[in-house]
Amino acid sequence: MYKAIAANKRNTLFIMAAFVGIIGAIGWVIGYLYNDISITYIVVVVTAIYALIQYFAASKLAVASTGAVEIQKRDNPRLFRIVENLSITLGIATPKIYIIEDSAPNAFATGRDPKHAIVAATTGLLDIMDDNELEAVMAHEMGHVQNYDIRVSMIAFGLVSAIALLSDIVMRMFIFGDRRDSNVNPVVIVVGIVIIVLAPIMALIIQMAISRQREYLADATGSLTTRHPEALATALEKLARYGKPMQKQSSATAHLFISNPLKAGGLSKLFSTHPPLEDRIKRLRQNSDKF
Repeated sequence: MYKAIAANKRNTLFIMAAFVGIIGAIGWVIGYLYNDISITYIVVVVTAIYALIQYFAASKLAVASTGAVEIQKRDNPRLFRIVENLSITLGIATPKIYIIEDSAPNAFATGRDPKHAIVAATTGLLDIMDDNELEAVMAHEMGHVQNYDIRVSMIAFGLVSAIALLSDIVMRMFIFGDRRDSNVNPVVIVVGIVIIVLAPIMALIIQMAISRQREYLADATGSLTTRHPEALATALEKLARYGKPMQKQSSATAHLFISNPLKAGGLSKLFSTHPPLEDRIKRLRQNSDKF
């Protein structure tokens, strides 16, 4: 487990490299078409700046998009004490705690690092979970904080949105732009279009892979914290039974939640950032003697 957590942090570098490679490929296409290799470096730098802005703003955007409201202990002593006790157990600062007025049971964590972390739960989650299950869910979210998943998620979110925006701009340049060199090899144009079209999809697939593996890891980390994997398993069963789309939902922040907050669609499972709840429950029970 501890090796997995350490590997989780190291993998951030590989994730960044993958995203930079995608951005570099887009920059190469632009530079080749306009016969100016310096454009490639400009694209990488500008995209990095945009992603950095998203990185610092994403947690605030996530809170705003869900309608979450920060609470103090007097507002909901039950939730506040559970998160506070988990923070003491883990030896990290107590994150800011939010509640979302929504009957859909769900919870999320976000932030740049444990010192700037946020955890949130819906009123629907508070209503259906007993104390052990609520502790297990919040331990899962605190696991994201402890494992620095929140940082990786913010980086991934920033870069995915940057790549999507960049691809859209470049596609418009293809259609409406006035290229400096009108004798570009048609093969290069075709390859360029393929790169531009596939780049957002590849970025999304990377983000999905990140989110799915980190959900499994947070399940394990939360179970290690509480030493009660069965409580998380029954909590996930309740999420499967009573789960429904949230009133305020966004595909940009869906990967932050413990359970998919979006309306189910035909390709929802294929492109979901969450592993199936049934698989997570099965893993918890199969490994219950290891926690």
